[in-house]
Amino acid sequence: MSRYRPPQPLSSPYITAEGYATLDDELKMLWQRRKAVVQALSDAAAEGDRSENAEYIYRKKELRGIDRRIRYLQKRLPNFKVVRDKPLVWDRIFFGAWASLEKEDGSEVTYRIVGADETDHTQGFISIDSPLAKALLKKGLDDEIEVVTPSGKHCFCVVKISY
Repeated sequence: MSRYRPPQPLSSPYITAEGYATLDDELKMLWQRRKAVVQALSDAAAEGDRSENAEYIYRKKELRGIDRRIRYLQKRLPNFKVVRDKPLVWDRIFFGAWASLEKEDGSEVTYRIVGADETDHTQGFISIDSPLAKALLKKGLDDEIEVVTPSGKHCFCVVKISY
């Protein structure tokens, strides 16, 4: 068996201004955190035998994770296309829109279409690359959509759009 994994499909480069600021702040915070971890790693390395030094092993893993995230953000941030302008047509769903949808059972859910790097299901932020967001794009009020997800087929009706 090989360890080959096909590359992940590229996610869309779009991001909201708030999402870009959040990721930029995270990068700055990671650089500060990295300084503290490097100091702790240095202190742990000075204690002697590294093979049995749990603090040393833990800090090496932590530093590796921080460096991985820093590399990712440094590659990704320059390629983002920050969407600051609101669309000229307010009665259609585009990137950055809040869409209130009525489910089949009559309950209502609200989602915001954002970039892939700023999704947060607790706040209702869904990626523009998700099946639901792709189905919602360019839809208007009272439009009905069907979405096929891993959990099955779902029907929604657009009841409110805001930016």
